[in-house]
Amino acid sequence: MQNWVLTELDSGERVITERLDHVRSAAVGYWIGAGSRDEASAEAGVSHFIEHLLFKGTARYSALEIAEIFDGLGGELNAATSREHTLVYARIPDHHLVTAVDVMSDMVFAPAFAELETEREVVLEEIAMYEDAPQELVHDLIADAVFGDHPLGRPVIGTAEVISSIRPAAIARYHDEMYVPSNIVVAAAGNIEHDRVVELVQAGLERRAGNGLARANLRPPLVQASAPQRRFQRKDTEQYHVCLAAPGISRSDRRRFAASLLDAILGGSASSRLFQEIREKRGMAYAVYSFVSQYTDTGQLGVYLGTREDNLGDALAITAEQIADIASGNLTAAELERAKENLKGRILLSMESTSTRMNRLGKSLITDSELLSLDRIVAEIDAVEAVSVSDLAGALLASERLSAACIGPNEEHFLAALERITPDLAHAA
Repeated sequence: MQNWVLTELDSGERVITERLDHVRSAAVGYWIGAGSRDEASAEAGVSHFIEHLLFKGTARYSALEIAEIFDGLGGELNAATSREHTLVYARIPDHHLVTAVDVMSDMVFAPAFAELETEREVVLEEIAMYEDAPQELVHDLIADAVFGDHPLGRPVIGTAEVISSIRPAAIARYHDEMYVPSNIVVAAAGNIEHDRVVELVQAGLERRAGNGLARANLRPPLVQASAPQRRFQRKDTEQYHVCLAAPGISRSDRRRFAASLLDAILGGSASSRLFQEIREKRGMAYAVYSFVSQYTDTGQLGVYLGTREDNLGDALAITAEQIADIASGNLTAAELERAKENLKGRILLSMESTSTRMNRLGKSLITDSELLSLDRIVAEIDAVEAVSVSDLAGALLASERLSAACIGPNEEHFLAALERITPDLAHAA
């Protein structure tokens, strides 16, 4: 049963809402189809930079006033940037919806780009902080290894070189081209009326600054993934931080449910194979997990582990053994059933959050993905057979498809460990 309502405005902006009578809150999000993969190399990081600048004031509200308003509402206001979209979102008591949408509309459509140089320094500090966190930074290295020169391989946060030099005119032009109504979805969930949300969004559109046209030829597809590559960054760390990954599947691929189950079985839960074999049984790592990302036309599937030098070779070998074991069809009925119940349970529990419901609506629309009912999602998960999970492991995580990235003190030791699972990659120039 469909319990959401969608309206497309004459401007092209889409508004989707879900009413929840049993709550006294509302979650609202402005989803903009502008992420790091939409940027030219000379402007890499500008989507994330603009996300910061949206909070620095508009023609009607200063940065301090925006902060004071949401503090006064007892709500939260935040934003996030990914490879394919930017999100500005708030969660507030339902009777403060009018104020929240009024301020958020100004932030999205009419930012003053005030305090730009100060915020430039803030973002540079954020980049420096990120580079001091190898367990995070290694994920950017593996994206570069998997996707090569394609924009999907760039860090969302940008680089210090670009952020320190990009000019205000280029920032304003990117905003004018990307923050157009046809590239924006407003999603809301909670104790709200759809028609009222539409009225508030339309009123906010009237204050939109600029008349720019949407950037032409958005988002060139990834026609073919590059050959597997490796990346190493030397850093005097106590552990080696390693990712193994390969191109995955898109968010519209029917195999995405099998991919989620593969993630859960391999390293996505406390009972998963990697967590049990590497951490619980052998004590080789504190952090070890698998991860899956899905984009418009491709995806990424991989494994992260952080371990000391003496354990690195064995930990990677165990990882490869577990992948091969799943791919060979050695997957028990109990293991698959536990993964299904884990996945379904996490989805159903998350639906008690208005923010999660808003995210589900907005992300589906901004990514042009099918918006499935919860019953349909549960049915799709239940329908996945063990052979589908095993086949996907063999197809996506075969050793010859794996790229590798590492941050640690000694590249030779990393290469020696890598040779045990994928010799060709270890010996590649």
